[in-house]
Amino acid sequence: MTYQQSIVEAAGAIEPFRQTWDGIEPESVARMRLQNRFHTGLDIARYTAKIMRRDMDAYDADPAAYTQSLGCWHGFIGQQKLISIKKHFGTTKGRYLYLSGWMVAALRSDFGPLPDQSMHEKTSVSDLIAELYTFLKQADARELGMMFRELDKARSEGNEVEAQRISHAIDNYETHVVPIIADIDAGFGNAEATYLLAKKFIEAGACCIQIENQVSDEKQCGHQDGKVTVPHEDFLAKIRAVRYAFMELGVDDGVIVARTDSLGAGLTKQIAYTREAGDIADQYNAFLDCEEVDPATLGHGDVLISRDGKLMRPKRLPSNLFQFRSGTGEDRCVLDCITSLQHGADLLWIETEKPHIEQIAGMVDRIREVIPNAKLVYNNSPSFNWTLNFRQQVYDKWVEVGRDVSAFDRARLMSVDYDATELAAEADEKIRTFQRDAAARAGIFHHLITLPTYHTAALSTDNLAREYFGEQGMLGYVKNVQRAEIRQGIACVKHQNMSGSDIGDDHKEYFAGEAALKAGGAHNTMNQFAA
Repeated sequence: MTYQQSIVEAAGAIEPFRQTWDGIEPESVARMRLQNRFHTGLDIARYTAKIMRRDMDAYDADPAAYTQSLGCWHGFIGQQKLISIKKHFGTTKGRYLYLSGWMVAALRSDFGPLPDQSMHEKTSVSDLIAELYTFLKQADARELGMMFRELDKARSEGNEVEAQRISHAIDNYETHVVPIIADIDAGFGNAEATYLLAKKFIEAGACCIQIENQVSDEKQCGHQDGKVTVPHEDFLAKIRAVRYAFMELGVDDGVIVARTDSLGAGLTKQIAYTREAGDIADQYNAFLDCEEVDPATLGHGDVLISRDGKLMRPKRLPSNLFQFRSGTGEDRCVLDCITSLQHGADLLWIETEKPHIEQIAGMVDRIREVIPNAKLVYNNSPSFNWTLNFRQQVYDKWVEVGRDVSAFDRARLMSVDYDATELAAEADEKIRTFQRDAAARAGIFHHLITLPTYHTAALSTDNLAREYFGEQGMLGYVKNVQRAEIRQGIACVKHQNMSGSDIGDDHKEYFAGEAALKAGGAHNTMNQFAA
């Protein structure tokens, strides 16, 4: 519907009440409707699910069409990210938001900062989804409000050509609302708890839910030790629970990301229940670290399983956890991924210990032998030392091809001493093209960084504190923050406008006409930034 059609529609709604609805103007109604396109979180989930599905199809046709996101821990951070993307690239196409359970635990829990172990309040994640979309919708309202003001100015100046241009831009306006990939950890309980929480996510606007195969009450960050996985049937029940939540709420094309932590998880809490030889439970148990036992030597309380006609004792730790055989991580990952895709998941997440394309591709190749269009969401994690990892990869490649590496100490390649070397330059180029290369070779549809804005907030605050409380004083803020905002065209330099004061003024005028007491007058100090 065009802007003019919206005005006509609003006029039709007002007409029967024209004599009593004094001062209700169709164009003002049309503007408010355009500024509030999404009325509920379910509206957003249905809209963004279609975006993700189209993007997934586009990637299947051309791996260069991969997508990206950054993790955001506050609505304002997410809003500013999307405003910046639109400013620099003119479109949000292929750019999402990522909602990290790690950052919710560390930054949004009522308990205070917590480790990534699912100890934070369940609904703090769905609350953040709603907050992010509140800020993104406000970004729409702000930007459209500025366009309406430009339209009014063109009309008042009698510039019909400019008025038509702006009207066309309004008709083709691209929203800041984009898909969110939301981390539900291990589901915060059993399958029923997962289903109930997934509904909260979807009602808040999530079209994509990421769930992992760790034990819910033993959950650890994917880049820490002590991870414990669950048998496939337990995990698949949670995938089905999320799918039921999507379908109950009418988001039939909602997206599920199945994450496996098996590469770094050497423990399981349960021995899977086997119905027949070779079933999925039997395959899970086949990875257990066992020793054959003589019935005559059984110890009190020993747990035993039968394997190929032999009596086997799984290695059990004092924690009552069972241990997998060393070196089985990749095989378990591949089985996890195939099983998840065969039972309702749409995308995969393999948590790795380093960003190595061939390691990822080796597993994806095996998965694609069974599921040809399998594709990944991949964590370009800040837990990786990217500089050291890639310098070491280049170093190892040089050794392999016989190049002289005598000038380098492999263990010290992070050192600033090597920053100007050819090796460092080659490593940086591999980092620059990592996402493109991994999308083409390793089936990665979506690249994300889980915790980037956590680190940027810390870095920028450290820089400001060093300057402002030191010799630079106020210049530390003016030179490195405000002046940079002005020169780079950062929208929130006009922080009153960003917080919604102009939107409020528009509403005051709609509601009170000439009697409106508006904030944006000649004496508003925000006018100093007009240039």
